[in-house]
Amino acid sequence: MKPSARFTSILVFVLTFAAVAVAQSDAGVATALASAQPGYVDKASVSLNPSQSTPLQAVTSATILNFPANADSSRAIFAAGNSSSSNGPSTSGASDSVAPKHASQDNSGDGHRRPDVPTIDGLDTLATFSGAFMTQAGPSLGKVFPFIMMGNHPLAGGTTTIPAQITTVSLNLLNADGSLNVNVPFVFRDLFEDSPNFAQTNYRSGRNIQYADAIHRAQFFNVMGDDWHTVLDPSFVNSVTFTIPRFVNVRFPDGSVKAIQAYQVGTAPDGNHFVLMLDLLFNSLFDNQVISDINAGNFTTDALSMTLFPNTFLFSINAQGQESSCCVLGFHTFFNDPTAVPQPRWVTLFASWISPGLFGAGFEDVTALSHETSESFANPFVSNATASWQFPGEPPTAKVCQANLEEGDPIEVLPNATIPITLRERKEVFVYHPQIIPLLQWFEMGKKSNAIDGAFSFPDETTLPHSALPCPQ
Repeated sequence: MKPSARFTSILVFVLTFAAVAVAQSDAGVATALASAQPGYVDKASVSLNPSQSTPLQAVTSATILNFPANADSSRAIFAAGNSSSSNGPSTSGASDSVAPKHASQDNSGDGHRRPDVPTIDGLDTLATFSGAFMTQAGPSLGKVFPFIMMGNHPLAGGTTTIPAQITTVSLNLLNADGSLNVNVPFVFRDLFEDSPNFAQTNYRSGRNIQYADAIHRAQFFNVMGDDWHTVLDPSFVNSVTFTIPRFVNVRFPDGSVKAIQAYQVGTAPDGNHFVLMLDLLFNSLFDNQVISDINAGNFTTDALSMTLFPNTFLFSINAQGQESSCCVLGFHTFFNDPTAVPQPRWVTLFASWISPGLFGAGFEDVTALSHETSESFANPFVSNATASWQFPGEPPTAKVCQANLEEGDPIEVLPNATIPITLRERKEVFVYHPQIIPLLQWFEMGKKSNAIDGAFSFPDETTLPHSALPCPQ
């Protein structure tokens, strides 16, 4: 689908730098990573209101970011109602550019190729199908949970091709005086494109298929049409560079404004730089870039849009301005215009390349992208609820229980969260590490699974030997 409206970007950092300085690595960055718990966040959807016409405001190093109200951690910025951006979007200055057409926009269908068109009345978005399951144990025994997933219905069979529109981001990290400290280029385009997220290989659920499609097929294997597939068609639509100041100003709940270090930088074992970035700053930059790509027609409503970063992980601060946690590797969400009918929804995600040797549990290369892509397939509108479940191996307390169909989350805490997949591109061979994904049946809390081979996880069917344990109420 084409963008139904254009919006003025929320936030732009415009900073200049003088002479190039010798790249400086932060002394504490190794310590920060050593104590890190890599993971992901649930980012609330972003509503765009074109009736609020506000001119684009350039932001300087004097700009103040707001610590989320009534929060202990800046990570709460990703929750609903906590946007750090103060300017409303606008339709002023909208361009006449037209979204590129894709084969998936052909509405004819032939029984083998399914059209990628909205399937929910009142929404302008990618193809989805709906279903439901009943919780089979715990305090929610007998409760039915509906869900919406990407693609056309498994029973319909056929292949749905969804554009994967990709913006890549490089970073210019500044010193306090505005000079350049480190340039962190995005050099992972070919590796991302050749990864299991887009390249085909063989799985128990099918031959010559992509990773997220393999997961999708595994959980509906015994009810799907044999030729049912949901395929991503990647295209690189934009390449940008973010200029990151050394410090940003943050207003805290007590009214004080403090200068907070915006990033830390270090060098991974493979020689690539890695960056720990303040989540308050990243959230604003990400929202701004997505809106900019919507304005330009780079991101369209029929696609899964992706903003990819080089070794960029997010850290949080507490209400006193002290670093409190690290490191967020990705998230998925959607942008929408709630005033339009049909309502446009742009399903989108952030993921970072991960150099080897930075984290444990096999977190490297495309672990984050596989996590977020699979979750986008299973929960595109971040609205699918489940009974409250425990993370495997964790005590059943409120802090470690979730109640949503985020299919990547349960396994991220395990000591071996990924599976090696070797792919060859011409003469080049690379071993990728996508994350093992819990299947829908794990969240159902049943004694048996009706997924492929009776599995609760995939492609490694042994990672989760039984379904989720319910959290006590």
